[in-house]
Amino acid sequence: MTATIDMNGIAARLQQLVTQAKLPGVEYGTHYGLPALKVGGKAFVTVKNNETIVLAIPIDRKEQLMEMAPEIYFQTDHYIGWPSLPLRITAIGDEELQQRLVEAWRYRAPKKLQAAFRQM
Repeated sequence: MTATIDMNGIAARLQQLVTQAKLPGVEYGTHYGLPALKVGGKAFVTVKNNETIVLAIPIDRKEQLMEMAPEIYFQTDHYIGWPSLPLRITAIGDEELQQRLVEAWRYRAPKKLQAAFRQM
């Protein structure tokens, strides 16, 4: 049995990875009442429960990731057709998770912030 982490612990891990990636304009807030990280007022990652986070990601990219690592990335009926990808938080390492957070941030961030990030 894998150890579960509470939602605050997951949110803290996400915040730490985003800080390390030096993503500008990140705000901590909620999305549908759940802990989330936002950019430009839009959530790019949401903590759904103690096992799952949901990334904002282009639909075509979802398919690639689910094929690449089905043990990490999955989809439920709720997310079919939407640019949102659930993933198992205990199944993903920090390095890959940080890459996905940067990808989700880029998908949601306003162009001005994206330009600022590229210049860092």
